[in-house]
Amino acid sequence: MGRKSSRRVRVVRCGLAEPTGKPAPMGEITRYNDSLFDKGFMALFGAKMRQITGKSTQLKGYEGFVDISKKVIQGRTALEQRAAVRQVLLSILPPKAPETFRKLFPPTKWSAELNAAITVPFFQWLVGPCELMEVEVNGVKQKSGVKIAKCRYLENSGCVGMCVNMCKIPTQDFFTNDFGLPLTMTPNFDDMSCEMVYGQKPLPLEEDTALKQPCYASLCSMAPPKSTACPRLPNVSPEVSSGTIGDPLL
Repeated sequence: MGRKSSRRVRVVRCGLAEPTGKPAPMGEITRYNDSLFDKGFMALFGAKMRQITGKSTQLKGYEGFVDISKKVIQGRTALEQRAAVRQVLLSILPPKAPETFRKLFPPTKWSAELNAAITVPFFQWLVGPCELMEVEVNGVKQKSGVKIAKCRYLENSGCVGMCVNMCKIPTQDFFTNDFGLPLTMTPNFDDMSCEMVYGQKPLPLEEDTALKQPCYASLCSMAPPKSTACPRLPNVSPEVSSGTIGDPLL
C-alpha cells in the first residue's frame, strides 16, 4: 500500500489565536478562538461522554472535553477505552447510521475523497488546523488524505495513550469496520502532526509503531515517575467493533 503524500491541495484555517497564525511550537499549547460551531461540537461530544461513561468535569470548552477523556481512561483497559469511544460515536449518530453510510459511501476513490473533504472543515475543532493532501493508495493517486499540522487533542492531553486509544484506533476501527470505508491514521509523535488516509486499510495493531511509542514523560500529567514506555499502551486487541462497555466501565 502506498503511504507517501505528494502535494498540498487545500488549507482550511481554524480559529487560531497565535500571533504567527500557526500552531505553537512543540511543548507549548496552541491558543484558539473557538467559534460557536466549535463550542457546540465540544459540548455535544462532552455530553455524550458523560452520558456513556458516567464521568464529569467542572472545566469548560476544550479543556473540559480533554479532562473527561482523561477520566475515561482511568481504571479502564485499552480495549475498554476504545469500546467507550465507539459507543460515544454511535450515540451521536442516528439509528442505523453505519448501514446507511455503507450504502451511500461504498469503499471507492470518490467516497474516500469526499470523506477527506468533509473531515477538514468539520473536525478542526477537535484536531486543529488541517488540509487536504494528495496520497497514493494501492498505486492510485487520490485526494483522500488529511494532514493535521499539530493535533490539538494530543497537545492538550500530552498523552500518547489517549491519542492511540481514544482517537487513532477507535476512529480507524469505526470507519473501517462499522462504516466499511478503510481509514489509516498515522500520528507523528515528534511534532504532534498526523496524517489520515481514507481508503487505506490500517496496519494490524501488532505491526503499528504507534502502539510502541514511549511516554511523553515531560508533558503528560498522568505519566508515572521515570516513565519511558507509555503505560496506557499495554494491550493489543484486533478490533473494538464487537466490544461493549459493560459494568466495569461505569
